[in-house]
Amino acid sequence: MPQSYDVVVIGAGTGGYVAAIRAAQLGKTVAVVEKQKALGGTCLIWGCIPTKALLEHAHAFDVIRNSDEWGVAIPYGAPALNMRQIHARKDKVVGNLTKGVEFLFKKNKIAWIKGTARLAGKGRVDVFEGDRQTLDAKEIIVATGSSPRSVPGIDIDHRRIITSDDAIQLPEVPGSLVVLGSGAVGVEFASIFRRFGSQVTLIELLPRLVPGEDAAVSAELEKSFRRQGIRSLTGTKVTRASASESGVEIDAQTADGKTETIAADFLLVATGRGPVTTGLGIEALGVATDQGFIKVDSMYRTSVAGISAIGDVIALEGLAHPQLAHVSSAEGILVAERLAGKEVQPLNYGHVPRCTYCAPEIGSVGLTEEEARSKGYDVRVGSFPFGVLGRARIAGETEGFVKIVADKRYDELLGVHMIGPRSTELVSEAVLALRLECTAEELQRTIHAHPTFAEAIGEAAHAVHGAAIHL
Repeated sequence: MPQSYDVVVIGAGTGGYVAAIRAAQLGKTVAVVEKQKALGGTCLIWGCIPTKALLEHAHAFDVIRNSDEWGVAIPYGAPALNMRQIHARKDKVVGNLTKGVEFLFKKNKIAWIKGTARLAGKGRVDVFEGDRQTLDAKEIIVATGSSPRSVPGIDIDHRRIITSDDAIQLPEVPGSLVVLGSGAVGVEFASIFRRFGSQVTLIELLPRLVPGEDAAVSAELEKSFRRQGIRSLTGTKVTRASASESGVEIDAQTADGKTETIAADFLLVATGRGPVTTGLGIEALGVATDQGFIKVDSMYRTSVAGISAIGDVIALEGLAHPQLAHVSSAEGILVAERLAGKEVQPLNYGHVPRCTYCAPEIGSVGLTEEEARSKGYDVRVGSFPFGVLGRARIAGETEGFVKIVADKRYDELLGVHMIGPRSTELVSEAVLALRLECTAEELQRTIHAHPTFAEAIGEAAHAVHGAAIHL
């Protein structure tokens, strides 16, 4: 007889495992089907955590390399990387966190079914690889996530033309690396390997780096990358990539219409991620999709009763759904609470923080200046550089700024955009400010501790009204 559960979750990433835990907390019997050898999904095993671990090592290496400025002598010559040890520490961090999720499953009496799932209709889930069995569920949550995808004409061989999954495991630092795509994944790996010592070229089809961010942030990042020795080719299309045993050769049509041939040890394709639905059986059940993504409403219900979907695998009408771990988790909690009969409200995607962990870091929330103007707002802008702050000078991290976009009529905060030290941490204050419908004046009159990086937020709020103190 099939095992019966109130909720069966397919996928144990940041959406799936969080949904499972919350449903169990609310008294539901829960099973999670996950084929990977550990819990946590792409973010924990292949994405957010291992890449940030590498970034932290890259930052430490950069500090040590410039230790003379800090009065710290390295007696035996220049510092050197030990990639085996770096990967060992990275893997230890990942392992500890995946074991933590496994502990939470046991604590909340969640069954982990190790295998691959297929929807069989009428509330049934077939596990056809691994622990083969059939599960009965009152409700099913699809949280299968996404995987790296390429662009037409570029074949990923996982040897010389690689994805982010391959890049986090490179045993040696490449002499040269071309990164295709300047979203969060692309610029983070550009930062990692440039600080490790690689010659890095970053290619972006659109006119500027991190094209989803405010234009001022893009300009600042390109300027910083230039100082660091990262070459950025924007408005550039890769027309050919040919791999050999020794490297890869790339033809790129640049913004001025010329074709340039670039040789490198590796080409990292970081052009986006596609939904993981192959073999899931959604087509046979009539689950509506959009270019492979599962269509859902604002409560994450699919077109088939009893089946919900969350995270990177979904498409929301009228919205470019952000593929972010914290978004998946928030969606998972909402669905679990809805299934438990609690009153829930749709998520406000305008209040989702965007964090990019390149050097310098980027944190943002809300409308860019261009978006605000296109929506008809009469915009007032305030900006303040980190480099003026005592805390930034003490830390030796003086790049970047905080920029606030506000509505002139009501002084409402519309967006906050920052690039510079600790921006991925500082953005949380901005998220709360937008969530509470804060005005620029209220933020201006909020006392920020001195000396801190957060002072830049308060000063930027002062600057909205032309009253920045330290400019």
